[in-house]
Amino acid sequence: MKNTIQPKITLVGAGPGDPELITIKGLKALQSADVILYDALVNPLLLEEAPENALRIYVGKRMNNHRYSQEEINLLMVQSAYSHGHVVRLKGGDSFVFGRGHEELSFASAFDIEVSVVPGISSCIAVPELQQVPLTRRGVNEIFWVMTATTSSGELSKDVKVAATSSATVVILMGMRKLVEIMKVFELNGKTDTPVMVIQNGSRADENYALGTVKTIAEKVIEKKLNTPGIIVIGEVVKLHPELNLHHADQNQSTNNSINHF
Repeated sequence: MKNTIQPKITLVGAGPGDPELITIKGLKALQSADVILYDALVNPLLLEEAPENALRIYVGKRMNNHRYSQEEINLLMVQSAYSHGHVVRLKGGDSFVFGRGHEELSFASAFDIEVSVVPGISSCIAVPELQQVPLTRRGVNEIFWVMTATTSSGELSKDVKVAATSSATVVILMGMRKLVEIMKVFELNGKTDTPVMVIQNGSRADENYALGTVKTIAEKVIEKKLNTPGIIVIGEVVKLHPELNLHHADQNQSTNNSINHF
């Protein structure tokens, strides 16, 4: 009997955590999946969108706790496509932003398998936005940088030192374990009083955050008992957070009072 299985792989960004923040295209891919390979940061509610008989395989990818190596994931992805058909590789955020999505794309493409990419909403933008903090604001800053704190060898990225000399909003992913070290770099560059926001489990029901400055944020994180996964936002735009932007809030209230007099 002729094999009718058509191998196909779709790399899907699941968004920052809230299951409703996946794209419509990503949701459609899930609904047609034969196999789902999903990471630790993917909201498990999304798995319910797949067909009942679809295989759901957890492949881990938390820091220092990888259920599969990247090489094993690559092979499993291709093998599953040949044996079952449509494989959805489901990753938190966007698979091309520190997600190794392009590595998986390159590996699968070498086997002449149809591969497509569905972008996801990246936590680097969405999570601060959900806290009402823009990464750019006219009159405050003109640029933002997104980086990972840690190199493949586990060292603090040299780019952190470069970022600390700029006026950019700096968003650091995978940096919670090096928070103190990062803040020391910024402090050495005269940024002691620069505002900082740290957000854990952004967009999820158990989201938590801390606000402070380069000098105080490590202490605030301990007080709030924040841990991974989290992102760090450093820059003047953090002052626009509703809890810090009291002067602006007072101005709005004054304006509202004036309007009510008409």
